[in-house]
Amino acid sequence: MVNAENVADGAGVTPRLAERLLAAGADVLTLGNHTWRRREIVPYLADAERVIRPANFSSEAPGRGLVVAEASDGTAVAVLNLQGSLFMPTPVSPFEMLDALVEEARGGARIVLVDFHAEATSEKVAVARLLDGRVTAVIGTHTHVQTSDARVQPGGTAAITDAGMTGPHDSVIGVKAELAIARMRTGMPVRFEPAAGGVRIEGAVVECDAEGRALSCEALRVPVPAGS
Repeated sequence: MVNAENVADGAGVTPRLAERLLAAGADVLTLGNHTWRRREIVPYLADAERVIRPANFSSEAPGRGLVVAEASDGTAVAVLNLQGSLFMPTPVSPFEMLDALVEEARGGARIVLVDFHAEATSEKVAVARLLDGRVTAVIGTHTHVQTSDARVQPGGTAAITDAGMTGPHDSVIGVKAELAIARMRTGMPVRFEPAAGGVRIEGAVVECDAEGRALSCEALRVPVPAGS
């Protein structure tokens, strides 16, 4: 499961880049608040089978927020994408939809992964606690900063508040530092550009049993050699 909402120069995703990630080995791509930054993704999402956007977007928006895909050994895995409502312009509160979506997901697979794309750590922790014992893992995304709380909760659900960012860490969450600092210091509009240094892959690895109960949860951080 790969959150791909910022692969197009740090803002949004295009059909071409989505297809490249799937061809490279991603099974399902999830998105977030930058879903609509690239206009060409709109018709693509209407028919995409393995690229999903937050389920609590408008019901009139193209795409879907839940998919069941097969792992390499043929095991069915449900992937659910939701967006937080604290400090984010989200049409429907995730708490209004969680129960029904989880039941739908569990109807198609015993292993259920949730990408909860949210700003507030409190909201991410609350969702992870609410879903403990009902899904395999709740993986937080959005802040670009990996947290140190990877864990398996008492009910058997793995959780991490934020899986982090795959990209240039010699930056301000992926942006050239001098540009981000200029906007913060002056309050003036500044066109952001992706940084290039300190690239690393970040994420989380969850081990689970056949019933979907998490056995371990570990944050992943892999430095990428310069020039790779």
